[in-house]
Amino acid sequence: MIDLFTPWTFKGLELKNRVVMPPMCQYSVEKKDGIATDWHYVHYVSRAIGGAGLIIIEMTDIDPDGRITDNDLGLWSDEQIPALARIVEACHKYGAKVAIQIAHAGRKAQDAPIPVAPSAIAFNDQYKTPRALTTDEVKALPEKYAQAVKRAVQAGFDAIELHGAHGYLIHEFQSAFTNKRTDEYGKDLTRFGTEVSQAAKSEMSAGMPLIMRISAIEYVNGGYGLEHSTALAKAYKEAGVDLFHVSAGGEGPIAAAGKPGTHAAYQVPFARAIKKAVGTSVIAVGRLDDPVLANAVIGNEDAELVAVGRGMLRNPYWTLEAAAKLHKETNVPNQYLTGFAH
Repeated sequence: MIDLFTPWTFKGLELKNRVVMPPMCQYSVEKKDGIATDWHYVHYVSRAIGGAGLIIIEMTDIDPDGRITDNDLGLWSDEQIPALARIVEACHKYGAKVAIQIAHAGRKAQDAPIPVAPSAIAFNDQYKTPRALTTDEVKALPEKYAQAVKRAVQAGFDAIELHGAHGYLIHEFQSAFTNKRTDEYGKDLTRFGTEVSQAAKSEMSAGMPLIMRISAIEYVNGGYGLEHSTALAKAYKEAGVDLFHVSAGGEGPIAAAGKPGTHAAYQVPFARAIKKAVGTSVIAVGRLDDPVLANAVIGNEDAELVAVGRGMLRNPYWTLEAAAKLHKETNVPNQYLTGFAH
């Protein structure tokens, strides 16, 4: 039987357990230069000390105007590499593997003078109306993703995640709710995400997994459902995506904010469905903070990995606590052994 503390290997990625820290924006860049700070170092390294198998660094943007806010991380410049490399090296020292989420906020770039998007549709009346990208501009964007991925590889990351969820740029292109284009990027809603995936893959070694975070359903009238996201996942798999991180929402009220559901494991059925239909490994996420529940998701083979967000914000040592509660063996730092003695 497999459980939360069964090691997992995929391609060249070897994880000591199935626990993932998902990307969660810290909005903690101090000089608006996209460079990780001491806050980011302590934040991520403490979760590595706390036992997480895979840590995914928060949304890191390909362009200064592609950030949600000017306090977000970036990888549009070589100057941003060393601070991230320092985090990766320290996390490795404590037994965690590290991925990074590469993204562009699209119409949800709050601090951009004029955000860009597939179509000139504002997220809501509190957001700026974006400018619709020209076809030539769209064609140039995958290379920006590729250059960010190239820098991530130089920084020593073990895997790359593309952000195709939560209403950001890739998601905006793949949804008929936000994409009203009449060119090839409107006629084929998978085209942009496919081109970005292929561009990212071109900068990665054969043993390095490419993850796509995807919204399985949209919580808005006129939004897509599981049938569409399954078709998206199949196209992205063909383009080189190895693993799907299955979330939901982003074009309407996000589920985590209270609509339409906040019950435990509310997104696990989506992960299970995409895993079965697409034939890929998946990361389940969403209200999985209870170790017994997280363990059941793995044991029932609903997903290969479980992401624990709020639980790790509250407790950097969530994974060590989970092992104690589930009576599983894990490597507790020598300095903390007294705290976990029976």
